[in-house]
Amino acid sequence: MKPADLLFPRPEGLYCPAGGFFIDPVRPVERALITHGHADHARAGHGAVLATRKTLAIMAVRYGDSFAGSRQEAVLGERLPINNVTVSFHPAGHVLGSAQIAVEAGGTRIVVSGDYKRASDPTCQPFEIVPCDVFVSEATFGLPIFRHPDAGREVARLLASQALFPERAHLVGAYALGKAQRIVRLIRQAGYDRPIHVHGAMEKLMAFYSSEGVSLGEIVPVRATDRARLKGEIILCPPGSLQDLWSRKFPDPVTAFASGWMQTRARARQRGVELPLIVSDHADWPDLCRTIRETGCSELWVTHGQEDALVHWAATQGIRARPLHLVGYGDDGEAEPVSGEQAA
Repeated sequence: MKPADLLFPRPEGLYCPAGGFFIDPVRPVERALITHGHADHARAGHGAVLATRKTLAIMAVRYGDSFAGSRQEAVLGERLPINNVTVSFHPAGHVLGSAQIAVEAGGTRIVVSGDYKRASDPTCQPFEIVPCDVFVSEATFGLPIFRHPDAGREVARLLASQALFPERAHLVGAYALGKAQRIVRLIRQAGYDRPIHVHGAMEKLMAFYSSEGVSLGEIVPVRATDRARLKGEIILCPPGSLQDLWSRKFPDPVTAFASGWMQTRARARQRGVELPLIVSDHADWPDLCRTIRETGCSELWVTHGQEDALVHWAATQGIRARPLHLVGYGDDGEAEPVSGEQAA
């Protein structure tokens, strides 16, 4: 079977006609396979959803138990027949429960990466190489300038700043799913054992990670404390809360933002970030290139991000490549909307 017949883009997302399903569709469909729980990949309203147990649980935390008509758990590594194709889920190393999805039929295997990273993360399973004919990759940081430093060293910079400015609260902007928990766990690994305070929008997902065995230490909701007394403390919040009224009630706050985008100074300046922390849950340029080579693919499709640069690089390596120009996905899609009740 030709790869373009097995899987191709439609306005809803990547579609497999032989299996009758979409992968990470951006609008409600009858049958969806979901790579992970971020809002730009996992949406409510589908007729049936197939995903890992942890991703299904995350979707229920975020959208409520009735987020889909029906749900089915995909066990990592198990091959599952769906109509005329076989699918399997494999660790993606992006966030808790994240998976690549392999689609096979007629001797052809396509692996859809979803979002992924190769860097170490103590909160989720590491990325697994799945040999394939076609690798469908993201390219969020698909430019040679993006080379992410060690996340532990970035967290050490945060703790050094806290020690240097004990009279100032340290507000850390981080995406509510994955990034926030990873930052907390890295802080704990660095030996910090004081309570870490979090915005109300992060409470449920922090509790879920803890229930899945991720040791986060003492997490204290900010709404239950006097913010004026939080000098010298570390507070995590959604990135959008760094510049709203919620953040102005803290004592002389140091604003930090944990993101791969903090490698570009213009982004940090635009957001008014005093302490940029280059911590990404996506593969950087070297890891994108390394992963493509290690899959052994003869063809590369790029879903979203810096598509052109990665397509050009693949051509120099003798790999056929093309951009899919999928819309509705992107790093900013991980930011959570904050309700008035959560901000209170």
